[in-house]
Amino acid sequence: MGRIDVEKMPYEEYTNRQLAAIPLVVLGVALLIIAGAYFLTGTPVELGLAFTGGTEIRMDAPGASTDDVRAEFEGVETESIRSVGTTGDSYLLTTQEVDTDEYEQIAEDAGYSIESVEVRSADFGSDSQREAIIGLIAAFVGMSVLVALMFRTFVPSLAVVASAFSDIMIPVALMNLFGIELTLGAVAALLMIIGYSVDSDILLNNHVLKRHGSFYESAYRAMRTGVSMTLTSIAAMTVMAIVARLMGIPLLDDIALILVFGLCADLMNTYLMNMSLLRWYKYEGIK
Repeated sequence: MGRIDVEKMPYEEYTNRQLAAIPLVVLGVALLIIAGAYFLTGTPVELGLAFTGGTEIRMDAPGASTDDVRAEFEGVETESIRSVGTTGDSYLLTTQEVDTDEYEQIAEDAGYSIESVEVRSADFGSDSQREAIIGLIAAFVGMSVLVALMFRTFVPSLAVVASAFSDIMIPVALMNLFGIELTLGAVAALLMIIGYSVDSDILLNNHVLKRHGSFYESAYRAMRTGVSMTLTSIAAMTVMAIVARLMGIPLLDDIALILVFGLCADLMNTYLMNMSLLRWYKYEGIK
């Protein structure tokens, strides 16, 4: 397998401000998108059924297109109607309504067969939303404390925490742009991104701060491992997203896309923003 050549990265040609500028601008745009979504909807990202409550109806509609199914249910409230499965005949309808009698009657009149009906109460969705937020905050705080204990210095610890924060905010902003709802699977993906981010950042920090050799020599050793690891993960998640989309598995599709967003953001934040902070700390900062 070919080795990724990172030894010609021209870091010496750019100042620390120039290296940090790109990830900071991207983070700023992401925060503006999230703030706009919160202003318009009251939440930083559109919430899925697990957090709002409502109903999912899976039905078999042989020979019908998505537009045909939408037309049949035009007279009732629906959140979304999308094709699922590999046959092209199965559709998933979501709605905030919990009384499904009218929906089942429409499906029966149209010649569709109901495969499953899943109802979640608004109270359950509220509890799930609160627990997901607590889980994300606890994971981030725990990561921050662990990093602070490992390095015991402000700037390297700040570099890891700032990179992880940006790695979360950028995928959340892209979820708004791509119309991906926040589901329990999406929360799991965001938690995994925190783990990926800390892994690559600690790898870089350890090589630069605790290994022998010059700054760039140590950084390049870390990058040979870190960049290869991240690109491999991006490739795997991209394949997973494509296969899940072709097979009509929306949960895996969303999880894979969120991980691709986070891993791409992690490459940028680790090897531009984190690198600039480490270089400043190594040569100019107060230790």
